[in-house]
Formats: sequence, structure tokens, C-alpha cells
Amino acid sequence: MILHDIETVTQATMEKVQLQRLKETLHHVYLNVPFYQKHFTEQMITPNDITVLQDIRNLPFTTKNDLREHYPFGLFAVKKDEIVRLHASSGTSGKPTVVAYTKADIDMWSTIVARAIAIGGGQPGELLHNAYGYGLFTGGLGLHYGSERLGMITVPVSGGNTIRQVQLLEDFNPSVICGTPSYVLTIAEKMEEWGKDPATTSLKYGIFGAEPWSEEMRNTLETKLNIKACDIYGLSEVIGPGVAMECHEAQDGLHVAEDHFLVEVIDPKTLENLPYGEEGELVFTSLTKEAMPIIRYRTGDLASIRKEKCLCGRTTLKMSRIKGRVDDMLIIRGVNIFPTEIEHHLLKIEELTPHYQLFLTKEQNLDCLEVKVEIKESLVLEMDQLSLHEKMNTLSRKIERVIKSNCYVSVRATVVIPRTISRSEGKAVRIIDQRIPTK
Repeated sequence: MILHDIETVTQATMEKVQLQRLKETLHHVYLNVPFYQKHFTEQMITPNDITVLQDIRNLPFTTKNDLREHYPFGLFAVKKDEIVRLHASSGTSGKPTVVAYTKADIDMWSTIVARAIAIGGGQPGELLHNAYGYGLFTGGLGLHYGSERLGMITVPVSGGNTIRQVQLLEDFNPSVICGTPSYVLTIAEKMEEWGKDPATTSLKYGIFGAEPWSEEMRNTLETKLNIKACDIYGLSEVIGPGVAMECHEAQDGLHVAEDHFLVEVIDPKTLENLPYGEEGELVFTSLTKEAMPIIRYRTGDLASIRKEKCLCGRTTLKMSRIKGRVDDMLIIRGVNIFPTEIEHHLLKIEELTPHYQLFLTKEQNLDCLEVKVEIKESLVLEMDQLSLHEKMNTLSRKIERVIKSNCYVSVRATVVIPRTISRSEGKAVRIIDQRIPTK
């Protein structure tokens, strides 16, 4: 086990480190970013007025819209000749959000991710199979540089080309695999297709993130691959992967890299700060970035935080697994529900695979939800057509009852044959909105 001194300090010591770095960051953005200068002026304060960590609550939030409105380079805090890399979001719901890194930022980020990989079970000298996508997405390069910094032999497979993924897992004997949980599940199923047992590979640990996933998905991955599956959290606007990482010893919450990020939890409606243990929207302030520090960034991710010494020996603040995003919440006839809640119950039904999609439709001006999920192939092989049809109908009704009794929402469930639902080679597409916009 690799433990760094900063991960085991007292809360008082950590807060002292955070306050010093917060003051330096606020002075940096005040001098170099007009957007933040305007924020300070409107609140009639200066960076010198921030004397304790709680004073940051006097500053406004930064949102994704702020980043888009200043696209592409309006929030940079250094000159262009100091920047060595740009990353960006996909921009599927508007302009992409662009983030920048100096050489020092890349070095610092690599160290943060190296710590995260070690928390998840990685060891120097072992192999890491990196199935996160490379490119503008921060996942691939973030894990790559962190793996190298830790001293692991890094296999930059990237996402897709599942046949090659299987071959390299068998030939190179890695101990760690990184990727989205939905795609690594696809890799495991490809092995099963070929009559191979994914539980017999050399893998010991999986580092999974970039999409919300449930405890039931963790159980599925751990059983199929005979590994410990740990959650990694990050987002490009803050830095990328490594903001928080679940330890393989406890697998009970993600350790926040508090010496680099200040975290708050707020009520997404009232914007009031919430105490430890209460679920709300995560808000992050970066403490050590040069090119593009971000102050009180509203992530849209829902979780809680708590302070406790962990089984692994770390004392850093822990955040819960992400329940979902504020904008991912579905409202079906007045009932709020997150896709992960549906996944939680679907994956408990042993006759089903972990592959599902949610279809939003409208009937007589009312929102409706259809759950489409696959039956296991073993059942298809052992039943005749009539029996299979009856079984699939029975399962559909069972799903409807389970979701209604546990999530309090009525759904229409459809069970389909194996491999009907498209497989993920990156982030899984769970929600298909087929509603016709109201004119």
C-alpha cells in the first residue's frame, strides 16, 4: 500500500494547506481573469478579504454556461505561450467547454492521478491497461500520465477495437484495467462470446469512472472479471480524473485530493451549503492550477461528503459515489427518478443482463418511460420459442412491479433478446429521449 503524508494529516493541517493555496489562487485569478475580477467587484470584496475557508461562500458560483460564454479562451489565467495542452468537452449540448494546462499543471495532474491509481490498487512495475478514450476527453491521457508517474507499465489501448483489447489482456497480463464500467463490461462479454472466462485473466483491480454506476454494476464487474472494482471521479473543468478515488481496501466512498481541491455540497435549488452527510450538488474550487483555476464550480453531480479516518489509513474527506447529475433526473408524472436507481433494481434480477436503455416518450401530453433490457443468453439457449416468449413477458411484468414498488413510478418494460441493445465503447448511452418538443 502506498500512502502519502498529505493523505494522513489532521483536518487542521489540511485546512491550513487549503487556505494558503486558496489565497494564492484567488490572487492569481483576480489579477489575470476579467471574469473573476468582475465577480469580486460585484461582491465588493478582494482576495485579501478571504481569511478563512468558509469565506469562499461569499463568492458567486462558476457554471458550465460561464465557460461556454467565454469560449474558447476567455477564462485562461496565463498567456498562451505558457499553455502546453488543451482539452475540451464534446459540446453535445452547446459549445464545448475548453480547459487549459501549463507544464506545471500537467506535472501536478500526473501526480494526483498517480496517487489515485495507487489508492485503487496500482503498483509500480505492474501493467496498467488503459481503455479510456484518448483525445480531447481527459480520461485517457489523464490516466496515462498518472500511470507513468506511478511507475507502472502503461498500455495505451484507448477505447474501441474490443477484439484487440481481449488479445492484449491475454498477452500482456496487466494487473489493472481502466475504463468506463459499461465498456469494460463489453470487453468481458466479448471474451465470453469466444468461450473465454474473463475471471481467469491476470487482472486484480479495475478503475472505473466517467459515468454513474451502481453497486450492482460493481458486483457484476467484480464477479465477471474476478477483480476489485473502484470508482474514480473527475471532470475536465476542474482538472480531469483524479479529483477523488475510492480505495480498494474499504471501497466505501472516494477520497478527495483535498490538498488540490476544495469541495462543498449545496442544495441545487436554494444554493445553500449543506452539512456533512447530506446529499446535494458538488461544488469544487481548484487550489493549485495555473492555466485555468476555477472558483466554486457547480458540477451538476449529486453526492454527499463526510470526514472520517478510513480503513486504508487515509484521513482525507470522502465523497459518496455519484448518484447522478442534476440534469439527468427524470420526472415522470411528478415522480423524480435517476437512471442509477433503475439500474440498481434491474441488476438484481438474475435473468437479465446489465445492458439496458431508458426511452422517454409522450402519451396524451404525459411523459412516459419505457425500460428496455436484455434477457440472458443462457435462457435463450435452453428454452423453445414459446417458453422464451412467455418468460420474457413474465420478466417484463416483474420489472414493472419492482420499479413501481421501489421507485414509485410506473414504467413500461420490454425484455429483448441478447445483443439487441448497442454496446458501449465509451460512455454508455442510457437515456433516449423520443418526446416531440411542445410548440
